[in-house]
Amino acid sequence: MSNSSSITQFLLLAFADTRELQLLHFWLFLGIYLAALLGNGLIITAIACDHRLHTPMYFFLLNLAVLDLGSISTTLPKAMANSLWNTRAISSWGCAAQVFYVFFLIGAEFSVLTLMAYDRYVAICQPLHYGTLLGSRACVHMAAAAWGTGFLNALLHTANTFSLPLCQGNVLDQFFCEVPQILKLSCSDSYLREIGILVATASLGFGCFVFIVVSYVQIFRAVLRIPSEEGRHKAFSTCLPHLAVVSLFISTAFFAYLKPPSTSSSVLDLVVAVLYSVLPPAVNPLIYSMRNQQLKEAIRSLISWTFLKSEKFPSSLHQ
Repeated sequence: MSNSSSITQFLLLAFADTRELQLLHFWLFLGIYLAALLGNGLIITAIACDHRLHTPMYFFLLNLAVLDLGSISTTLPKAMANSLWNTRAISSWGCAAQVFYVFFLIGAEFSVLTLMAYDRYVAICQPLHYGTLLGSRACVHMAAAAWGTGFLNALLHTANTFSLPLCQGNVLDQFFCEVPQILKLSCSDSYLREIGILVATASLGFGCFVFIVVSYVQIFRAVLRIPSEEGRHKAFSTCLPHLAVVSLFISTAFFAYLKPPSTSSSVLDLVVAVLYSVLPPAVNPLIYSMRNQQLKEAIRSLISWTFLKSEKFPSSLHQ
């Protein structure tokens, strides 16, 4: 038998056998990756540069955009490189790094989504206490707790997963190193320990999900009491996109990590992994900016300022 310490590399899922389809996957992933970089980069820059957006809601949105950039950069670049260079290999250290950063960034992102639900609850249901409950220091402490929770969770899962003895080869049926796929290579009952930790993590995640649902029940009850239709529309427009992102993110991530092995198939695992690890970072900027007038104005101002600077720069060089 071999164990994880003797495996120097893993083989990831090959998207296609023909060169043309491999290049098609590369260009498709490159387009998604560049869209995620551009969208999240614009949100981060707009929030950082526009003092009108220095509020708790946009502070948490900035954290979400940073986490989105990190999570999509953990999985897609390696998949693109493998498609471009016609290879499937990833080193054991690279695999461990992917597992760590996936758990770290996605775990922290889930915590930030929970904080965003709390922010909307306080803003709509307890507006008079908004400044007290969500002051700048409280927001920083909550964000630090979210990042710290993700880090400790990632450390625990990575150390536990890569201490397991592996004797079922080194082929993973996924385009990145995903813990359920690594557990399939285990050759002893030790993997039950990691499954137990996954269930414990999922239980904490479910607790956050219940908190989000309860928050939105209170939010929708408060919104329906708003007399003006414009006020109700504005409240729903800030809450519904967030609820859509949370629902997609939670349902697919829970299914990927808690589904029984008997329901596993390469195509299903691939689709679910794309839905929780690739799609949210790419569509979050669109969802959060599409119906947020203040953020759209800040992004437009940023783009206009960039074009003005680029027009002035060549003219100054000419002079």
